[in-house]
Amino acid sequence: MPYTTSPVLPAGTLSRSPQPVLDTGDGLVLRPWRIEDASAVHEAFQDPLMHQWHLMTSGSEAEAAGWVERWLTEWEEERIAQWAVADAGSDLLLGRVALRDIVLADGLAKIAYWTTAAARGRGVAVRATATVTRWAFEEIGFHRLELLHAGANQASCRVAAKAGFVLEGVKRSAFLHPDGWHDMHLHARVRVDRPGSRLPAS
Repeated sequence: MPYTTSPVLPAGTLSRSPQPVLDTGDGLVLRPWRIEDASAVHEAFQDPLMHQWHLMTSGSEAEAAGWVERWLTEWEEERIAQWAVADAGSDLLLGRVALRDIVLADGLAKIAYWTTAAARGRGVAVRATATVTRWAFEEIGFHRLELLHAGANQASCRVAAKAGFVLEGVKRSAFLHPDGWHDMHLHARVRVDRPGSRLPAS
């Protein structure tokens, strides 16, 4: 059965080229993961705040190495694209940013991120998110990017707003965290948005 519209992005849009290194222009670099990042990933997940908002726990460096190995294959599968966020000078790992739940045919993906304890308060998540967003829209041609976070996670809400993601609504009791079900804030940007965009008045 033929469709009435063409895919926004055809299959192979990502995998036909190597995963790029993205420079924020202000001291951060977004690069593909490396196996030698495993120890830093394991250390990052020992932080209690990570356990509050992320479901994964790392019991060993070997387990973290398994995660990194999987992240390295995801680019070719075109469902998730993950970058390590590092200091451009020292290559110290500061966090992660990703496009998840990619649907190329719809030009759609979800932004996800975390930062290490040492990186917090330095705008790392905002700068990484803005850089990936700019690349996704301007270099690849995505149509819409979404960003979901627990409503109680005010720090993540500030990241979304500073990166230009408009709050579109609340998904009630939509995600199970260790302390129970949480409402989720849904933010989004579309390709035609400009900085400071707001939803039209109803």
